[in-house]
Amino acid sequence: MSTKTPSSSPRQIAVALEYDGQGAPRVTAKGRGELAERIIETGREHGVAIEQNAVLAQALSAVELDDQIPEELYRATAQVIAFVLSLRGEMHRHQSDGRSS
Repeated sequence: MSTKTPSSSPRQIAVALEYDGQGAPRVTAKGRGELAERIIETGREHGVAIEQNAVLAQALSAVELDDQIPEELYRATAQVIAFVLSLRGEMHRHQSDGRSS
């Protein structure tokens, strides 16, 4: 999952998270500007859900690479993860019904 600031922002931020269901999500990539664009593009190429959330992206950008997110960001991050999982479930239901998304 990646969170980002709006793409029209000249100071775009992207933060990639990994969550394996154990412990807290970890920051696996982060960057601003051109690096942020590359993180987002790489995520899209690999089917990673992209969530636009400027406040969360800014807060997560302060977390060191490979560190778990701090407890104070659990709730906001959990909401994003729940949204992503619901999208995946919806896509799976459409595929199971023979419909494409």
